[in-house]
Amino acid sequence: MHDAPNLQAERRGAPLPRLKKRSEFLAAASGRRFHTARMTVQSISRAGASDGGAVHGPRFGLTVTRKTGGAVERNRIRRRLREALRRIARAWPASDIDVVVIARRDALTAPFLLLIDDLERAMRSLGRPRGTRPPSAGTTDTPSADAQTDRHSTATDRP
Repeated sequence: MHDAPNLQAERRGAPLPRLKKRSEFLAAASGRRFHTARMTVQSISRAGASDGGAVHGPRFGLTVTRKTGGAVERNRIRRRLREALRRIARAWPASDIDVVVIARRDALTAPFLLLIDDLERAMRSLGRPRGTRPPSAGTTDTPSADAQTDRHSTATDRP
């Protein structure tokens, strides 16, 4: 029955290139950040790092604190994020970067497609050179200023 580990590996999908050392997580914390209501994504370039050149391309680390819930909930969030990262493999930056995803409680109940969208936007944002912004596509988590103004206006405010 030595085929069981192979079946489990197929079921889980390919493993993500991982960050394993605390120092790697701390280094990413000093890099660029991308925030949503469900997560914060941090990244830093490994250019010039002496990792032996073993892994090319991005490496990922997941952080899910005890504030998000018990062990069952934390593990479920980790599984959801790992699978979402696998699904967006085509959107991973080609550069050698370390990426840390810090999950929030909302990652547990958010629709899976929303997690995928958040991670795709984070990869696009973090993979871009500093100081460049994409053309605004209107894909923000908060309503526009016009929408906020319209929501709070009354009949007496209108001309």
